[in-house]
Amino acid sequence: MTSKESTAQGKYYIGLMSGTSADGIDLALVDFNDPQQPARLVASFYQDYNSALSEKISSLYQPGSNEVDRAFHLDVELAHLFAKAIIALLTQEKLSASDIIAIGSHGQTIRHRPTGDNPFTLQIGCCQTLATLTGIRVVGQFRRKDMALGGQGAPLVPIFHQQLFAESMEANFVVNIGGIANITFLPAQGSSKAVLGFDTGPGNALLDDWFTKHHQGSDNKFDNGGAWAATGQVNQVLLTQLLQDEYIKAAAPKSTGREYFNLDWLEQQLTAFTENTNSQVCSAVPNAVDIQATLLVFTAKSISAEIMALSQQGNVYLCGGGVHNKALVDALKRSFHDSDAALFFEIDTMQALKIDGDILEAMAFSWLAYAFDHQLNSNMPAVTGASATCTLGNEFLP
Repeated sequence: MTSKESTAQGKYYIGLMSGTSADGIDLALVDFNDPQQPARLVASFYQDYNSALSEKISSLYQPGSNEVDRAFHLDVELAHLFAKAIIALLTQEKLSASDIIAIGSHGQTIRHRPTGDNPFTLQIGCCQTLATLTGIRVVGQFRRKDMALGGQGAPLVPIFHQQLFAESMEANFVVNIGGIANITFLPAQGSSKAVLGFDTGPGNALLDDWFTKHHQGSDNKFDNGGAWAATGQVNQVLLTQLLQDEYIKAAAPKSTGREYFNLDWLEQQLTAFTENTNSQVCSAVPNAVDIQATLLVFTAKSISAEIMALSQQGNVYLCGGGVHNKALVDALKRSFHDSDAALFFEIDTMQALKIDGDILEAMAFSWLAYAFDHQLNSNMPAVTGASATCTLGNEFLP
């Protein structure tokens, strides 16, 4: 069956995303045949991971013992979980496999090394197993061709954001705050500037890791609403140090992941802070909650600084899990105010556009599968640094 022939079967695409927070599976059922909108979300589904599975995933973000066996057993285990989630979505919507044109699967990133000698990226959640278990064609492994062309393989969603804002005349930013935060810059109509997108640095990653370390007995694996961070005091000296990190200061194209921004990175930062601070001044060494408060503002400022470097005005739309962290959103808004930019940037969530921001990335991967079937260019060299445009993805048949 060729791609053109297969698009005649079924009606919807399913986008599947499992992000760097390793908290669960997002599914988006999307219709690309609606003349009123470029991508109509028909339904969504979320399946969370238990703590044991989350630990299996996150343990592979760094080199460790027996990691090849662990990674590829998990590759198949995740495919089985992805398939169960797909079947649950179909059951929820009273659909069958024949109603689905294809699944666009991002999979689960466990390692992303976009720089240095022989750069690579690795997403698991075996696409062939997923296709076989569901009886639905899968398009996956979207990042590899871009990397083969010299790109970072990330971020891939800006081209989808461009479709969503095609009618807008103003400059727009889409800020996705997952484990890692990334932004898409969509210049105003008529501007000579190019669409850009890149990872700004940590989103929820460090906040979640630090909270979990200091709340071992908590049922939560994250600082709900930023409530704990809100009780701390920002350490300005530590904040300044964090903002000097080489990744934060690097120019785009750039992408990163949990293999960089993690507890080891934070502990190194805290060690350097202690060594550079007069240890006799006890108040100079922040306690755990003050570190959390500082990390929250670090995330906010690393996002806002990149936005203000790209444009003097625009609409900023937030999505991803970080949107539910009220303290983080408030800190992001304050970071614009502190820079006298409040009058020029309007900050809201994707919900303001009647788009579910929690499912936006999954929708993007359904579009990447659609683009594969219609032989559309789906990478953006200005974003990733690739040497050419191309159609991303590989096809896996049931």
